[in-house]
Amino acid sequence: MQLDNNTNFDINIKWLIQIIGLTVAAAWGYFTITTHLTELKMDVMRMNDQVGMNSEFRIKWPLGQLGALPDDAEQNLRLIYIEKELDKLSLTVDNLKVKSIESEVKQNLNAP
Repeated sequence: MQLDNNTNFDINIKWLIQIIGLTVAAAWGYFTITTHLTELKMDVMRMNDQVGMNSEFRIKWPLGQLGALPDDAEQNLRLIYIEKELDKLSLTVDNLKVKSIESEVKQNLNAP
């Protein structure tokens, strides 16, 4: 059998439609799988980025390198105020102790 310009190829129309349908289904399946793979790759890239950002946050947040919450700032102001008040009260207590000791010493010196 020789193939040339006059060669005829007979095929049943039913088989031709099935071959075309199979080709279309294979192409559709290929592109569907390719699309899903691309989506999965993008999801993995996003997750890796989020994991990196979370790791950075996890390390820097406790160190105070990413700022503080407004509630933390208010709490810090209150703590600073309380520390100042405690220092004042400690000085007052120390002064009272000194005065008490001085008065005891004076009483001991005056009492023969």
